Amino acid sequence: MKLKSKKMTEEKASKILSWKYEQPYDLYNNDFNEESMKELMESNYWAIEDKAGALIGFYCSGMSAQVPAGNRIGAYSEQAIDVGIGMNPRLTGKGHGRLFFSFVLHELGKINPNPIFRLSVALFNKRAIRLYSNMGFQQVSEFKTDAGIDFITMVKR
Repeated sequence: MKLKSKKMTEEKASKILSWKYEQPYDLYNNDFNEESMKELMESNYWAIEDKAGALIGFYCSGMSAQVPAGNRIGAYSEQAIDVGIGMNPRLTGKGHGRLFFSFVLHELGKINPNPIFRLSVALFNKRAIRLYSNMGFQQVSEFKTDAGIDFITMVKR
């Protein structure tokens, strides 16, 4: 699967906001509202398409990739490129994660030649944690959101 980054458009953002993940991954479902649309359109979000132009997923960096509760424990105090991703739910769990995430890291690495990457992931998401660990990320902190969801931050140096 050959992938490419594209500027986020309203059409792509609308599709992303309509994606529905099955339990327990439904935590990643978005509400389709003006605030969510604004976040995708005005923050540092990029769409990922395959060579045929099908929307495969998205990524973001910076504060958009951070879970606000992590700030209370200083999870984001060290210098790093924060990374957030989302893959079309029809493609998850089918072995595409490594290619997809490698592409995202490559795209973000173009900006900084020696990046330190950091991500936040829900602790229950063992599938994603296994992928990130296999790609060289190591857990550095753990925190809980106000909703009681446990997250970890992982770093790749």
